Amino acid sequence: MTVMLIMVVIVIYNNVVGGSTGTRMQVNNGGARINGTIERIDP
Repeated sequence: MTVMLIMVVIVIYNNVVGGSTGTRMQVNNGGARINGTIERIDP
């Protein structure tokens, strides 16, 4: 029972964080946008 619960948690975590619309990619894209903004401001 515990093993099944752990497996479900891992699958849910991978679905939320991974993929092209996951939080990891969203944070990465947000960081790239902020970096571009800073580069435009810095002469």
